[in-house]
Amino acid sequence: MSSQADAATPTQPTRLLHLDALRGFALVGILIVNIATFASAYYAGAVPDPLYNRPIDHLVRWLASALFETKFYILFSFLFGYSFVLQMDAAEQGGAAFVPRMLRRLLGLLLLGAAHAFWLYHGDILVTYAVLGLLLLVVRRQSERQAFRRACVFTLLPAVMLVSMGLVQSMYGQPVDLAGPTLRAAAAQKFWLGSTADIVGQRVRELGNAWWVVVLVQGPCAFAMFMVGAAAGRRRVFAQLDAYRSLWPRLITWGLAVGLPGAMFYASATLWGQGTGWELTGLGVSLVTAPFLSAAYMGMAMTLFERKAGLRIAQVLAPAGRMALSNYLAQSLVCALVFTGYGFGLMGRVSPLGSVLVALGLFGCQMVASRWWLGRFRYGPVEWALRALTTAAWPAMRREAESRTR
Repeated sequence: MSSQADAATPTQPTRLLHLDALRGFALVGILIVNIATFASAYYAGAVPDPLYNRPIDHLVRWLASALFETKFYILFSFLFGYSFVLQMDAAEQGGAAFVPRMLRRLLGLLLLGAAHAFWLYHGDILVTYAVLGLLLLVVRRQSERQAFRRACVFTLLPAVMLVSMGLVQSMYGQPVDLAGPTLRAAAAQKFWLGSTADIVGQRVRELGNAWWVVVLVQGPCAFAMFMVGAAAGRRRVFAQLDAYRSLWPRLITWGLAVGLPGAMFYASATLWGQGTGWELTGLGVSLVTAPFLSAAYMGMAMTLFERKAGLRIAQVLAPAGRMALSNYLAQSLVCALVFTGYGFGLMGRVSPLGSVLVALGLFGCQMVASRWWLGRFRYGPVEWALRALTTAAWPAMRREAESRTR
């Protein structure tokens, strides 16, 4: 979630605008997925919520699964890989050693992620990014061909394994009795609404139960997108928009052709195949097809941003994208205060549609706040601290301070 403002120059406003707008776009998609976990322990437990079993609830869940789940963290991972190359360029231009800088940056992400996972949200991605960033550091000299081949391997292997497991269970296994998981979800919801000790204890339990998702799903797919994003960064795809304008329609066409059927199958298997092998099969299919739909989203966004009205949308999204790390952590803080015993304790009392509306309202506030903040400061607050650790120096924070140093 590093900001590409680190590598900004006055001659690169369009590139930065498009990249920051894409990051803001990804951020709202991630929030729509994450808020469902805060709003219902049943959703987190992958069992039907007995309080929200109406057709409209199922429709919202299906749409969120099809269009958002596993799609936007993939886009964010791609942008992380692209930003990694910009960090390399910034270090080279500044005459600084890149590896120590990146190690300090990854350490900062690791510490932030650990605190975030422990206190606010067990679905944290920052720790995973920090660990995978070390791997990207190791393979940073790989060729584009190696990057794409390895990305395919890291995507296909877990997908094949999940699909195989799901098909075997579907053909030879018995459906899992959901009574036990439903009772555990009900118990978890009580902990989420309890004291601070109850909440932290439940979060630790959730972290212990979610390791396989990180190892088999999020981790490999994120690393694959890191490598693809880094390859795109070497080609300066977003710095040479005219040269790559023909790429966006192809991403849309192929992305929708492959990604949409896979997304529909995944959503249907997730919603109606709970407790059966189809749930695992759907997840495996999503691992392969979700990157295509994410690519289609990127193609559509870039096509939109090139139009006059779309450029205004990009200008609205970009400040939130420049402060993506601060906004990501703030989203978890607000959701924890709204839904858990930390604050209002609304878990189990907001419908799936209501949760989506809350997410959109929260992100709308973040867009306004980010624009206000960046009108006065160079970096978001967390971005500033991470940059200070990365460069081992105190960067100018206020814009007037920046002007005096020129």
